[in-house]
Amino acid sequence: MSDAIKPIGMPKWGLAMTEGKVNAWLVEEGATITEGDEILEIETSKITNVFESPVTGTLRRKVASEGETLPVGALLGVVADASVSDAELDAFVEQTRQAQAEAAAEAPPPEPVLTEAEGWTVRNLRMGPEEGVPLVLIHGFGGDLLSWQFNQPDLAADRPVVALDLPGHGGSSKSVTGGDVAWLAAQVRSALAALGIGRAHLAGQSLGGAVALQMALDEPDRIASVSLVCPSGLGREINMDYIGGFIAADRRREMKATVEALFVDPAFVSRDMVDDLLKYKRLDGVLAALRTIADAVFAGGQQAQVFTDRLATMKPPVQVIWGEADRIIPAAHAQAVPTRHVLPGTGHMVHIERPAEVNRLIAEFAAAADR
Repeated sequence: MSDAIKPIGMPKWGLAMTEGKVNAWLVEEGATITEGDEILEIETSKITNVFESPVTGTLRRKVASEGETLPVGALLGVVADASVSDAELDAFVEQTRQAQAEAAAEAPPPEPVLTEAEGWTVRNLRMGPEEGVPLVLIHGFGGDLLSWQFNQPDLAADRPVVALDLPGHGGSSKSVTGGDVAWLAAQVRSALAALGIGRAHLAGQSLGGAVALQMALDEPDRIASVSLVCPSGLGREINMDYIGGFIAADRRREMKATVEALFVDPAFVSRDMVDDLLKYKRLDGVLAALRTIADAVFAGGQQAQVFTDRLATMKPPVQVIWGEADRIIPAAHAQAVPTRHVLPGTGHMVHIERPAEVNRLIAEFAAAADR
């Protein structure tokens, strides 16, 4: 491939995504685009989201048309230097389409697996190369490993990345005998041992952030860095209306209204997302697990575990990434961490609302820690 020609392909957002519909192009042919610019609106069965450019340059060709549904990896557009002729572009488009079709037939996408840890079963998904210090992704309350669907593939470009389901969540065991942050951290440590991960970078979102901080305190030599995404553990305040509403919601309308609080733009909350959450909550043991965790982690209507007085002496480097308009945990809590990034126009799920920027910040922080 010529360095002067750069493809833009249909992203894969989540395990279930096999295709996406091009709702709208947000830039015109001939426009100069920068990595991270919003260039397309793409609709899947789970979510509609803007697609941020993975490359910088001039958009020479829109290959996909608005309204067209294409498989993951399909060529959407081409960025190229002015020195590239139209004939070269035509040849590149044809060659790329053929190569992508062959690769799709030969390489099935990774699937999550179940691993037996110490007394529980952890669902986990591994992506990326075998070599390098792994990055472990820890989701928040009521979420699962699919919470990282916009992040894990990009982060796995140059290191192994493992996303897992906490106890009581996703496809992991639903039995929760403890439920506080220390207990959850101990379960994640047992999962990493079962997965053969000795030392790791951690990225934790919401409740997963507090779990990551606890792990960094418990075994500092095994944690290479900690990236916190709208985390709990940095202040007492928590939106208990959301926590209680999530546990109580058993109808689509109730769940949709509750989950919309996670985002600045409610359009992120699709019908399929709501249906999936309701199906999860109807599994045996889920409600008991959620209540046990909420009672322990948010005792008395506030965050029970706060780490701010121990950040200065924490051995692994820590950064925080926060959505300025977070309605679940106040973004003001970010002030506790010297290395902080507060992103405007985003909420509690900033890693879904602004994935390219969040991915860059996590990847760069981990790489710096490796050095």
